[in-house]
Amino acid sequence: MNIELLSALALFALVSSVTPGPNNLMLMNSGANFGFRRTLPHLLGVTIGFVIMLVLVGLGVMQLFDVFPLSYQLLKVLCIAYLLYLAYKIASNKTPVGAENGDTKPFTFVQAALFQWVNPKAWTMALSAVSVYAPSKGIGAVVIVGVIFGLVNLPCVSAWTLLGQKLQICLNRPERLQAFNIFMAILLVASVLFSML
Repeated sequence: MNIELLSALALFALVSSVTPGPNNLMLMNSGANFGFRRTLPHLLGVTIGFVIMLVLVGLGVMQLFDVFPLSYQLLKVLCIAYLLYLAYKIASNKTPVGAENGDTKPFTFVQAALFQWVNPKAWTMALSAVSVYAPSKGIGAVVIVGVIFGLVNLPCVSAWTLLGQKLQICLNRPERLQAFNIFMAILLVASVLFSML
């Protein structure tokens, strides 16, 4: 892969990783509710989980949709249903900022990694990256795309988490936190609807 193609790939990874979507909105919400340290497993799960997903897509997972076309429609329904469930959980969270107890906890590493498989924006990013930057689907090219995405994605999602943590200053009252969580849930639903069009 030449330097021009690598530069274009890095720019694509930056734009697609830093723009709002389910991962970034959920990380900002988690940073606001739990802080950066407690959100770190979620953050790492997003980056590493996406890289694994991208590599597997590049190595042929998408061929399953060609063999079983109904599976793609089923995946879309599961994506929407799960994201609506997450939006409900976010909107109904009343645990005070920074509280260690309560029924709401940040995503674990595994939950965040598995979430990539039902995240419409992650699917769009992975399919676009592989088709444009590794069209041969050779293992070397796919791994390079995955590594570049991982290196670019990690600081992007970290910035969203830090932004959320900084918002804790404003969310020191239960009614403010509740309004913030409801707003974030609405944004999450909007991002899902936008990405599914």
